Amino acid sequence: MRSIALVIAFVISLTVPASAQKAEIEAINTKFMEYFNKGDFSGIASLYTTDATALPPDSAMVQGRPAIEVMWKGMAEQVGDPKLTTVDVKPLGPSAAREIGTFVLKTKGATPQEVTGKYVVVWEKVGNDWKLATDIWNAGK
Repeated sequence: MRSIALVIAFVISLTVPASAQKAEIEAINTKFMEYFNKGDFSGIASLYTTDATALPPDSAMVQGRPAIEVMWKGMAEQVGDPKLTTVDVKPLGPSAAREIGTFVLKTKGATPQEVTGKYVVVWEKVGNDWKLATDIWNAGK
């Protein structure tokens, strides 16, 4: 009976950090959407590590906060109203995690269209804050 209790305690100890990481990451995603909708691209860039890499679809890699800020400003000219949904967060240790999620956004122009897609983010803990370190996404289900 004691060994069963130890196994249960061990399993719970593994799931608590994952759920805490997921909640923190979802809160940052909410902040990302708020910044995007307000046109605060400096705010978006602040959510990334200083040496982050973004891998946008059909484009070159973008490295560093200043370039990521410019990238998101350019994207906002083409799309708007992003909605991010976290599907899974996997802890990669106490200071790293991998998130898989989906997104929906709308194109701008004469005939706006809804675009759906998926993404993967590698998160790093910098001080007390989770930051996007590697960010890749593409359209499609």
